[in-house]
Amino acid sequence: MCPLTPSDLKRIFNKVDMNGDGLLSLEELKMLLEKTGFSYSIEELESLVGKKSLDFSEFLFFYESMLKQNNNGEEELGASNYGDDSDEVEEVERDLVKAFKVFDLDGDGFITSQELEFVLKRLGMWDDERCGKDCKSMICSYDTNFDGKLDFQEFKDMMLLTTS
Repeated sequence: MCPLTPSDLKRIFNKVDMNGDGLLSLEELKMLLEKTGFSYSIEELESLVGKKSLDFSEFLFFYESMLKQNNNGEEELGASNYGDDSDEVEEVERDLVKAFKVFDLDGDGFITSQELEFVLKRLGMWDDERCGKDCKSMICSYDTNFDGKLDFQEFKDMMLLTTS
């Protein structure tokens, strides 16, 4: 299960595909990742994706692989090329903290559905009128303590969710 549906991802893909060619260039992908708090060089992205651009199905695969985490510790977000290097795992943790801060607008240590909705709209990733309902649903899906908001651990679990 992934936090965004394929139709949500299609909307994001279409918005990020600046030239409308049906492909995301590494530059467009880099821009999207930077807007969500992740920093990769073009060379790192090319190493991760293995090509210069992605069609929509490849973008879906990339998205799912970015969320992937093996519960046995074999692979973690952004660390699949680095083995057991603890510096790289710490870098992933720092990237997740940065991403969390993008969504935690008031700095209270939680992401509410309103903050999620605001940030997604501000980034141009969501303009649908039903966004509020969808954002509440997304929060509920990963809110393990049922307080109606995501703390960092819940956010981290969501981002590192095993997809199958």
